Amino acid sequence: MSFPSYSLNGLEINFDKPKIMGILNVTPDSFSDGGKYYSVNDAVEHALKMIDDGADFIDVGGESTRPGSEAVSLDVELNRTIPVIKQIKSLRKDILISIDTTKSEVAKQALDNGASIINDISGLTFDDKMIDVAKEYNAAVIIMHMKGNPKTMQQNPYYDDVVKEVYSFLSSQSKKAFQNGIDKIIIDPGIGFGKRIDDNFILISKLNEFQTIGYPVMIGLSKKSFIGKTLDLEIDERDVATVILETVSVLKSARIIRTHNVKYCNQMVKLLSKII
Repeated sequence: MSFPSYSLNGLEINFDKPKIMGILNVTPDSFSDGGKYYSVNDAVEHALKMIDDGADFIDVGGESTRPGSEAVSLDVELNRTIPVIKQIKSLRKDILISIDTTKSEVAKQALDNGASIINDISGLTFDDKMIDVAKEYNAAVIIMHMKGNPKTMQQNPYYDDVVKEVYSFLSSQSKKAFQNGIDKIIIDPGIGFGKRIDDNFILISKLNEFQTIGYPVMIGLSKKSFIGKTLDLEIDERDVATVILETVSVLKSARIIRTHNVKYCNQMVKLLSKII
């Protein structure tokens, strides 16, 4: 299957080869790396390392979305993310930056300062103005599926058919975005966001079905709790298991891998390119 290419900040991004998105959480409380890159200098230093390790995109987030997390104010999120984006862009002008937010004002200011992708975990449902901002800036939009919100999403989620229900949501929201003038769309089934352990494995196993929606599929499973619970591993022990599932995801047609360990992921992508 051929994949669309998107022009982002003057760069033509082709998804025939999988792309890597490095996770940069500028928060004190994210599940894996909360507090590690909380200062601007630490965050920028880590971003530069991920770029050197092979990241195609850096995804900057200023609000934790781990299960049970509380929302933060607009000002807090802006103060965490915008200075980091500015500094990364001043040092690496060609790097593509994604802003991980559900707030249209955060997205707007991030785009003003060099971001070109909006990563909205609500799938464009939390903020009615997000579509308008994306259209105004001709930004790419990542539409993710989540049941509930981060505070409540893991409180006994249930699906009759998880693939069908997630597919239906992503298809519907993609059509809505396209009809409102957004033509650079990426879809994400939302591993770990309101999903039971087995739901996550089912979604990964059926990932190739989502490409029939017509847009590149992103997967974000790095170090998540379903891996730890399945293998009885602490967060800092999950790198190998993560890259195994990321490999399966690429074989199942994922076009973007959102990950903490860019170096491992890049090695995987390079090896697979010799085979598939």
